[in-house]
Amino acid sequence: MRTLFVADLHLDAARPAATAAFVDFLKGPARDAERLYILGDLFEAWIGDDDLAEHPAKVQRALRDYTAAGHPCFVMRGNRDFLIGPEFAACTGVTLLPDPTLIEVCGSSLLITHGDALCTDDTAYQRFRRVARNPRVLRWFRRLPFAWRHRVVAGARSTSQKAVRSKPARIMDVNQSAVEQLLRDYNMTTLLHGHTHRPAEHHFELDGHHALRIVLGDWYEHGPVLRWDESGRQTDYLGFGSSR
Repeated sequence: MRTLFVADLHLDAARPAATAAFVDFLKGPARDAERLYILGDLFEAWIGDDDLAEHPAKVQRALRDYTAAGHPCFVMRGNRDFLIGPEFAACTGVTLLPDPTLIEVCGSSLLITHGDALCTDDTAYQRFRRVARNPRVLRWFRRLPFAWRHRVVAGARSTSQKAVRSKPARIMDVNQSAVEQLLRDYNMTTLLHGHTHRPAEHHFELDGHHALRIVLGDWYEHGPVLRWDESGRQTDYLGFGSSR
């Protein structure tokens, strides 16, 4: 049983190489897997399921072709695309997952999450996250005309980029205490996430047991794909570069 994991693709019309690599991935290597998990930030930004632009439509067609061929795909929303909704799922055939989610991989239990909720040292972001995902705020935002939503998101992204440049790098990583508490809440010892763009495997002790936190890489240059099967886990790289 082969399971594939990707995260932080940040697909955008301005980065056609990444989009082309993802479409090719769905047509090729991904079809050898039993399941594909996308752990957040599939898109650089998702304004709403009513986006009719060609770029998101291209990605949706590729996902629809993939799932229609009998390949299950599970999507967890990230901080850039948490507005993905049921219309997107119906159009593409993917299954939307809550964050976090407990799954089975090759007979072992694994807790998966996007990861942004674990960056608790970044208090300003966590305040924004609570407000942006408040059900009342989401209802208000979805009622806005698409052009207005586009301007709101563009403004928020500009503000976020400026804020990131002024923040210490350490506060934009996950907080170890938050990681440990999440694992305790689910009685788990293995966590897989994205968001931080700091791919690595972190081994530590949790309440007398060995614990593992696996971090997926982003798709800005190399297109990492975590392949997990009976022989173990390995990261493959599509290596598409940034100029395609």
